[in-house]
Amino acid sequence: MHHDDTARQTVLDQLRRTAGDPHRRIVLTGATVVTMDAELGVLQNADLLIEGRAIAAVGRDLIAADGAIVIDATGTILTPGFVDTHRHAWEAQLRRIMPDVDDLGSYVTATLLGYAPAYRPEDMYIGTKLAALTALDSGITTMLDFSHNSRTPAHSDAAVQALVDTGIRGIHAAMGPHFGEWDRQWPGDLARLQDQFGSDLLTFRLGTLATDEIAGPDLAYGPEIARLAKELGVGVSVDAVLGASSSQAILEWERQGLLGPDLTLIHSTGLTGEAWKAIGDSGTTIALAPTSDAQIGLDTAVPAVDEALSVGVRPGLSIDVEVALASDMFTQMRTLHAIQRMRAVNAVHGTDREPVRIGAADVLDFATLQGARTNGLQDVVGSLTPGKQADLLVINAEEINNMPLNDAIGTVVLGSDARNIDAVFVAGQVRKWNGRVLDIDIQALRRETAASRDRILTATS
Repeated sequence: MHHDDTARQTVLDQLRRTAGDPHRRIVLTGATVVTMDAELGVLQNADLLIEGRAIAAVGRDLIAADGAIVIDATGTILTPGFVDTHRHAWEAQLRRIMPDVDDLGSYVTATLLGYAPAYRPEDMYIGTKLAALTALDSGITTMLDFSHNSRTPAHSDAAVQALVDTGIRGIHAAMGPHFGEWDRQWPGDLARLQDQFGSDLLTFRLGTLATDEIAGPDLAYGPEIARLAKELGVGVSVDAVLGASSSQAILEWERQGLLGPDLTLIHSTGLTGEAWKAIGDSGTTIALAPTSDAQIGLDTAVPAVDEALSVGVRPGLSIDVEVALASDMFTQMRTLHAIQRMRAVNAVHGTDREPVRIGAADVLDFATLQGARTNGLQDVVGSLTPGKQADLLVINAEEINNMPLNDAIGTVVLGSDARNIDAVFVAGQVRKWNGRVLDIDIQALRRETAASRDRILTATS
């Protein structure tokens, strides 16, 4: 965006002054608009009009919109906000504490058995808030928080309140803790949380595990959890979908009629062909965690993108655990893009067969529209389609690492990082501006994060 800081500040003041106006109009002009809508495609030198919370129009010469706040977006790329389909946000104050953890067991023992029982409600709040602010900073406008450390209803309330307070589009996927003492309020307490906190920016799902191997039968997906989800009108996200035992569980769910578009299977590495067929036939959704699978080494350690695509499922992407992994979606897109293309070429090396490769547009689709679909929000967000909510990114294409702009999708996927995200809007409200996340007291955030971390480490040493 080409204006001096004074002009930018003037526009921000206008945006803040009019924040409560449900009919406010904002027009971003002169951008390259990557809509991620199959009909609309990529528009050069185009405008985008926001009315209230929603996208009203995408096209040329929208600048005449009556009384609109005009944002000069020359030299930028507009994209939908990224959608994170699974992150354990409460762990954020333990970031990169175990960067080289090399199997699921070590992670489970250190975090879920070790640190998790020491968390108080305020630690849940701090971790979840830090994760959500970091998500917004790196362009993730929707985050599914797979929250599996609520030892009391107060822990749940704190985790949900953190999502509300940051202004992110949050999905609280509630699951009971794996180990240690807790009130057993899950899953019954979800109805109360929905009543108390539910809004168009905050929705709920049930979180559960694929099998009883890690934490016993109470947390495993099956008819009871499926029935409750239907009663509550929520989807279900199943974590630790890995290998032979999960493959058998999937075939059992198929027999019980428990698969379908409201169910998300997370990871899904090392599944059998039969399990994949059942997933594809039922339209069950998939959340991949590319760095988690590859770096920690979950089952085969190969992100299951080819398996998903082969049965017609386009997956969403996710961050998983910040104790060992990067926090942003650019890393997920690049990792998946590189791994899949490496495997495709490696598989046919020395033969005359052609490799079947995904491209930059595929991983951007997974990070936006498919993530929205995976989270059950495809009608709300995921593309810059008129009528959808105005969750969007303004990405500077003229900074030193992105200039000159030759291919917009390539620039977003392979060139950009959090510093290039000039502005972030969620439901038409500005959350990041001029490269800074708004409304954070960074010193206070540092203090409370460090204090929470220190207390947890002291309590568990």
